Amino acid sequence: MLDAQNTTYETAVLIGIVNQFQNEEKSKEYLDELEFLTYTAGGEVMKRFQQKLDVPHPKTFIGKGKLEQVREYVEEHEIGTAIFDDELSPAQQKNIEKILKCKVVDRTYLILDIFAQRAKTSYASTQVELAQYEYLLPRLAGLWTHLERQRGGIGMRGPGETEIETDRRIVRDKITLLKKKLKTIDKQMAVQRGNRGSLVRVALVGYTNVGKSTLMNVISKSEAFVENKLFATLDTTVRKVVIRNLPFLLTDTVGFIRKLPTQLVESFKSTLDEVREADLLLHVVDISHENFEDHIESVNGILDDIDARDKPVIMVFNKIDSYEPETIDDDDLMVERSYQHYTLEEWKKTWMQRQGDNVLFISATEKENIEEFRKKVYETVRDIHITRFPYNNFLYPEYDAYTGDLEED
Repeated sequence: MLDAQNTTYETAVLIGIVNQFQNEEKSKEYLDELEFLTYTAGGEVMKRFQQKLDVPHPKTFIGKGKLEQVREYVEEHEIGTAIFDDELSPAQQKNIEKILKCKVVDRTYLILDIFAQRAKTSYASTQVELAQYEYLLPRLAGLWTHLERQRGGIGMRGPGETEIETDRRIVRDKITLLKKKLKTIDKQMAVQRGNRGSLVRVALVGYTNVGKSTLMNVISKSEAFVENKLFATLDTTVRKVVIRNLPFLLTDTVGFIRKLPTQLVESFKSTLDEVREADLLLHVVDISHENFEDHIESVNGILDDIDARDKPVIMVFNKIDSYEPETIDDDDLMVERSYQHYTLEEWKKTWMQRQGDNVLFISATEKENIEEFRKKVYETVRDIHITRFPYNNFLYPEYDAYTGDLEED
């Protein structure tokens, strides 16, 4: 008999701002995502705080009055962590910690922390460690407040800033070593990619938690790790897949997210070589998410950053089994109909129509329209293959004309 396990979550409050770049609705959406990130990291959100500001306060990010409200709540409810939705400067973080007297984390470090939890292989761990050190370097002074000369007194005399400089040098040396280690691993992985022969390469890309790993498990009959949390997949997984009699390589990559820390984009660029070198991208989208169009825009932005935007793309709208359009009562004359009320058929007649037949609507968990998905992938991979090797045309007939054993590997 298994013993019941009690999971203890760290209590936290979330803090965000409303400004010209993100209105109240957008700010709420970001805080929803931040709450999911907090849950993924092992925290429980007790309360949210929002403030309207044209620009963040240079010293404390939010105004002193709002910060005092946060301090009172943190003190009264013994909150362990305050999490800010935007990246804090080292000075802001130091000032806020003095006032709140609790752990202060921003969105960037929260994502880095989740990546550190999720990294399983040496390669992923090295990439995350590099990103963490690059984030930590400008913030080292705050870690040595116990050695500041200004405070004086017994036990407070000593090297002070010299100790900080020593630590900075150690961190810089560590960053240099990690970069060298990544270069070595990159060379090894480049050789591995070169040894894969002439098979067509297909990469799954998309926002985090849209079902890429689930779809990979369905099409490749593998057992990639799946969990309803953000960044369940960090380590790139490559599988050989055969549809009908046509083999190709399918890669599952790390999910993207809005406001992705620049340190992670830089350190994970080598992992994303799999995307950059792919012949075809399957852009998986969670259509049941109310802001899936923003997710598409975020993913396209990161694809631009890694020079992978010009590749052939099939848009795969997943989770159609969970999609439910909002409804309006017949006698409701106040609510104006918007895209949130569109059915799937109506969505297909919007900008999606301009994508031609490179748009699919599926459910990976319920296996809805998976046969249509297989057919589209087969035909697209086949076109890429026979363009590269025209003499192989006879080996791979049209999908519906295939008469061989339909049981795939």
